[in-house]
Amino acid sequence: MSKYAGADGVGLDQAVIVALGSNMPGDHPSSEALLESALSRFPQAGLPVLARSRWWSSAAWPDPKGKEYRNGVAIVEANGPPGAVLEALFAIERQFGRERGEFNGPRTLDLDLIAYGRQVSDGPGLTLPHPRAHERLFVMGPLAEIAPDWTHPALGRTAVELAAAARVGRDARPA
Repeated sequence: MSKYAGADGVGLDQAVIVALGSNMPGDHPSSEALLESALSRFPQAGLPVLARSRWWSSAAWPDPKGKEYRNGVAIVEANGPPGAVLEALFAIERQFGRERGEFNGPRTLDLDLIAYGRQVSDGPGLTLPHPRAHERLFVMGPLAEIAPDWTHPALGRTAVELAAAARVGRDARPA
């Protein structure tokens, strides 16, 4: 885990935040190993990692009978527009066998663009900030670990406040 201090000149107002999740490790020995491998590909995709959380565990959602998830959050540097960042994340997902199909279904790798600086937009294929991230403890908990003072661009609440108020994935905890 590394706390984001913004020492590189990129403060929290410019933070590009990515959530990572997996509950199907594929060819990897565990979901944690898969997530570590995926995170190691970020720099090659033009998304150097500035800070990252620990991996968190939570029951499958919306069906808790499924295999438990591992989740985390990374703050990355991005030079392109949000759409290009999203495409780079989709390309990494495909490298790990992600097939988009069942909504909220099991997956090898899920990469979500949570925020791109202070941008607020609702365009085709990309809503910023992510429209449901603030409701999910398995996103806000890891984010509060590395950037507790990050403030949601639309809601004006910090990551710590949003983690405390999250209603989805209330069982989420550091693995």
